[in-house]
This record gives sequence, C-alpha cells and structure tokens, in this order.
Amino acid sequence: MTLNVGDKAPPFNLVSDQDQSVSLDSLCGKKIILYFYPKNNTPGCTREACDFRDNIHQFENRGAIVLGISKDNPASHRKFKEKYHLPFPLLFDETGEVCQAYGVINKKSLFGNTFLGINRSTFLIDEQGILRAIWRKVKVVGHSEAVFNALNKSGSEA
Repeated sequence: MTLNVGDKAPPFNLVSDQDQSVSLDSLCGKKIILYFYPKNNTPGCTREACDFRDNIHQFENRGAIVLGISKDNPASHRKFKEKYHLPFPLLFDETGEVCQAYGVINKKSLFGNTFLGINRSTFLIDEQGILRAIWRKVKVVGHSEAVFNALNKSGSEA
C-alpha cells in the first residue's frame, strides 16, 4: 500500500542515538519532519542532515521537530551526530519495519550488485498524525527549503 497525503502516518517506536525510545504516539500534538536516509557519513546523507541542522531554528519556530531514520545503529548515529553537531534525534530502524511501513525500501543497484536499500524520503506529519506532504527520491539540494515551504503552507491552512 502506498502512502498518500491525508493518510494517517504509520506508527513507529524506535531507539534514538541517545538509546531512548521515540514513538509517533509520544509526539502527538507536534508537527514532525520525518526523513529517511540511506547511511550515515555518506556525501548525500551528510549534506541532507547538515541542511536540516542549518535550518533547525526555522523549523522549530514553526513548531516542528526533525527526526532522521536509517538502519544505522545508535553508536553510528551518535558518531555522525557528534561529528556534524546535529541538534535532532536520529532513529535506528534495525528491522526495517518502519521503512517498509513508509514505503521507502526499494531495490537499488551499485557496481552491478542489486540490494534492498532506503530511498531518501521525507514525510511532513501534522499534530494529529496525518501526512501533510511527502517527498520521495529526494534530491538533497533545495530539499530543506521545500520542506520549510510546505510546513508554512500546512501551518497557514490549520
């Protein structure tokens, strides 16, 4: 099943880089920018994380929190977060269950090898847990700005 704008966001309960449990239910009443990325410390993922970092105050001023999700473990997330001074939680989807629920796992190929991996995707979730915007196969350059613009639009409609 493909997720669409207006759908209820699939629930999640994942471990953060600080070994704390973070769930969609615990964030009820907050706007959430939930972004999925393939791997810590890769060029595109680093650029994306740093763009969200550099614009975090704009997101927070609009009442939104940013959460990054990958299959990297909490120790890897901690190193990545410390290295780039990321001010938001990074969540560990060990089983890939949340990635599957959001439809971000797809076949990829690299150097002739085919494997399942995370397609860079972002979901804007409103205070009631409804998907307000979806970006799939994200191109990093300009993405943070597009998310902010959608956040402003969804905020003005509320």
